[in-house]
Amino acid sequence: MTASPEWQLVLILWGTKYGAAEVSQLVETITAKASRPFRTVLITDRPRDGLPDGIVQRDFPEFFLRDEMKTSGCQAKLAMFEDGVVPTDLPAVYVDIDTVVFGDLAKFLDVAKTDKALVLFQSAMLPIGALGRWVWKRSRKKRYARGNSSIVVYHPRECGYIAAKFRELHAEHGMTGFRPMVADERFMSWAAQETLQAIPKTMAVKFPTEFMLPWRWLIYLRASMPWIKARWQKLEAVTLPGVEVKGKELLQMPEGGGIVDRKGRRLIWSEKAIGPMKQKLTEYYSALAAREKESSS
Repeated sequence: MTASPEWQLVLILWGTKYGAAEVSQLVETITAKASRPFRTVLITDRPRDGLPDGIVQRDFPEFFLRDEMKTSGCQAKLAMFEDGVVPTDLPAVYVDIDTVVFGDLAKFLDVAKTDKALVLFQSAMLPIGALGRWVWKRSRKKRYARGNSSIVVYHPRECGYIAAKFRELHAEHGMTGFRPMVADERFMSWAAQETLQAIPKTMAVKFPTEFMLPWRWLIYLRASMPWIKARWQKLEAVTLPGVEVKGKELLQMPEGGGIVDRKGRRLIWSEKAIGPMKQKLTEYYSALAAREKESSS
């Protein structure tokens, strides 16, 4: 008998950038590590074949499939908050498809202090929390702490107001008349500022922010610190946002090879530079490559 789900994994797909192999690899990895049973909800613009059994596919709301919402601002991701899309009975963890999970994703649910919380990566200098909320109020909601939406912890029952508010402001201002609407994560942060929380860096990190720095000497110095390597070893997940750093391309890089992203941050593909993360990513994306080869044969 299958155990009843205690939480929900939420995924979003539009277009053809990711296929069944990437989704299957992610879901099966999370399943193998999760301490509590979960339901997977995939918000998609078309029926997807070849996925693991039990994935609930939900149609993308047409409002959020407009072309202007599928560009770099990714406002289409706000569909996860739309009433009637994700069931409201259980808390949820959303992850980008280019997230690699090493541990128990259910632990992220424990970060949320209440069901009203919205939990994101810290992404701007103004810290998420009491100071960010104070600045937000003092500035009449013009300045606010911002998060990154590669991983989002929320309760669908309590966060429907985010999509509803976006629709309301879109009707009033369009896409460009109100600054927080320029990107999904900016809008999430602005709308949920009063209940916004940060994902601890001991649990998950964004790969470019954590492992890429402008200077080689600083990359090697940081990676040599025992407490840094210990934290990297215990990470539950890492996300690989951006066009420069993509998992399957990492496998093609030579030992010690590197790239520089548009922000001038450097990746050095070696254990000396990124510690245990090199082996972890190699294992994950090697398994994905094998899965893709098998499905295409």
